[in-house]
Amino acid sequence: MMKNLLVRGMLAGLIAGVLAFGFAYAFGEPPVDTSIGLEETLSHDHAHDAGAADTGQAAEAPEEELVPRDIQSTVGLAAGVLVYAVAIGGLLSLAFAFAQGRLGNLRPRVTALLLTGGAFAVVFLIPFLKYPANPPAVGQPGTIGSRTELYFGFVAVSLLAGILATVFGRKLADRFGALNGFLLAAAGYVVVVALVAWLMPVVDEVPAAFPASTLWRFRTASIGTQATLWLALGLSFGALAEKSLTKKAPAAAVS
Repeated sequence: MMKNLLVRGMLAGLIAGVLAFGFAYAFGEPPVDTSIGLEETLSHDHAHDAGAADTGQAAEAPEEELVPRDIQSTVGLAAGVLVYAVAIGGLLSLAFAFAQGRLGNLRPRVTALLLTGGAFAVVFLIPFLKYPANPPAVGQPGTIGSRTELYFGFVAVSLLAGILATVFGRKLADRFGALNGFLLAAAGYVVVVALVAWLMPVVDEVPAAFPASTLWRFRTASIGTQATLWLALGLSFGALAEKSLTKKAPAAAVS
């Protein structure tokens, strides 16, 4: 059964990846293009000013892109999204195999949606609120490493807190009831994550001249892409898993 679920999880990831790529290409690439144009304009102005200040040296020619922009926004984007989605689909199938039956007498569709909804919030949305994604021309090149470490560090904290909340939530549900147990576990998660977010450094490197509308469109497109991916993954995997499990149940009963 595990191999069967793994294949279905990866297939669901492929379906979700195609939909997420379509959303990212339609809504995410336009603000990226705007940001790149702004970055190139600022770099050109800076090089022109430097050349004017030192007339003895010619301004440096712009570096040639290793991968053309049209390839980055199509083949590169599709490859990255699809690989990520298929990998997440495989991990979802493992989590589903562990959770099914342990969260109560729920249908596979409901279990899959609960898992993907929780993962979307814990792995992406909460860390995004602390360290939101930025388009090109935002952020200092010298701080990329530190910003990446802070982001993934917060993702790890959020994920660990989410797992602990799930474990203790089940125990609290047995003692105080399902609703009260869920609310207590969720409150504990929020308190822990909020405290860690307050203690971790604030990163704000958005230039004052950067258009707020472009930043807003890029960040909402990032959220929309992830929401599309996780929702499609939950719906498609839930349908595939339920179909597989309902076929095996009668066969097991007959044998």
